[in-house]
Amino acid sequence: MSSVLGVSVGAGAIRVARPHPGNSAERFEPDGFDVQTLLVAEQRVEEVAADGLGAAFTPDIAATALAFRSEQHARALRAALARRQLTNYELVPEVVAALEFLQSAGELSGYRTIALYDLGSSGLSVSIVDVASRQILYSERTSDISGDYLDSLIREQQIASGRIAHPPDQEGLAALDALCRQAKEQLSVDTAVALPSEHGLVLISQENFEALIMLAVESSARMARDVIMRSEQAVQAVVAIGGCAQIPLVTRILGRWLGMPVVVPAHPESVVARGAALLARPSRPVAAPQPGPMGTEDTEQLQPAWLADEPAAHGRRESSRGLGIELPRGRRREMSVAGVAVGALVVVAALGLGLGWAPQVLQGNSQSSKSSTVTSTTSTPRPVLLQPTTTPSPTDTTNESVAAPPPRWEPTTDPPPPAPGPNTIMVPGLPPIVVPVIPPLPPLFPGPPPQ
Repeated sequence: MSSVLGVSVGAGAIRVARPHPGNSAERFEPDGFDVQTLLVAEQRVEEVAADGLGAAFTPDIAATALAFRSEQHARALRAALARRQLTNYELVPEVVAALEFLQSAGELSGYRTIALYDLGSSGLSVSIVDVASRQILYSERTSDISGDYLDSLIREQQIASGRIAHPPDQEGLAALDALCRQAKEQLSVDTAVALPSEHGLVLISQENFEALIMLAVESSARMARDVIMRSEQAVQAVVAIGGCAQIPLVTRILGRWLGMPVVVPAHPESVVARGAALLARPSRPVAAPQPGPMGTEDTEQLQPAWLADEPAAHGRRESSRGLGIELPRGRRREMSVAGVAVGALVVVAALGLGLGWAPQVLQGNSQSSKSSTVTSTTSTPRPVLLQPTTTPSPTDTTNESVAAPPPRWEPTTDPPPPAPGPNTIMVPGLPPIVVPVIPPLPPLFPGPPPQ
């Protein structure tokens, strides 16, 4: 029997939810899921999620839905999955996945607008959501308060009490943080915990723990109240999810500061993963990419439905280099041919200026992109005349907009140059050199006088 997977990708842990056979939106059981947790250590969370999904993909998995927090988060997940050639998945927003589970579980009955309070290991997100349309009306996020911050408060308090020695290296500090996180989770149901470690005994009561985190929780409630006021929406209830929503103090402080019902579903840390499993649908087959107009293939990845507003979903356009102008692919060849024609005119004009026939070039080639045959006479210093081309080159259909009909030039005939004299020296490529006639010199020794 085929099944589906729902995945929530958090900064500290990745949770994979798999519904029990028969558990669906029509016959829903809130606890009818197998949930596995993958802790994130020093690796990137996207890579851990991709590795976990690669191991979880089996032939009986028909569909997988991954919940993402933002578009940047979604792009990172897509890139990590593409490197492992995993394609049978879809991306869904975390808020939509949470609402899917909450509505299926009946937690939102009678509410039109809610404030979704999500306190996880990396930060706090407060979103004002319309329940019927599942539209996010207003949202803010902060990292000033988080589950990791609460763990650090326990760690510093234990070190300051003298029962725990400060770890000498980063590895020991990470192990102590994991122990403090375990103590925080146990204090949600127990009145006191005592956890041994190589650095000492982590010992704390629920009363001391609540006094330790009171200011941080009140700060989060103040932020939730400010978000509700800035949204200008008639919020009817607060729904707390995330790992820290299990702390009893959080529920009491939110109710006191906001003055409205506070709903905390069972196992709030896996609400997003279970809701994503309910949204998982088998992906449709993807057609092979068709070759482009120049013989290249389009290698763009398909965008999920949740990211249809990204620029890649509206077709590819290429940028003209150096100008910042967006041009369709079909116009690039036409513009390149026009550039070659204009460049040829500039070169011919420059040659004409150097050889002395600029007027003919500027008048004749200013409206033509056709090549002409140039003949030159090297025996005389007169200007070179352009002769008309007998067979014009075939016209390219992509250059019709820039090419004009060739002009008609009348050949000119100059009178033949005078014949060189006996004292004229002719050198090819140079003007005639006329050697002056030198008169005879008088004799140095006069002869005898005449008789």
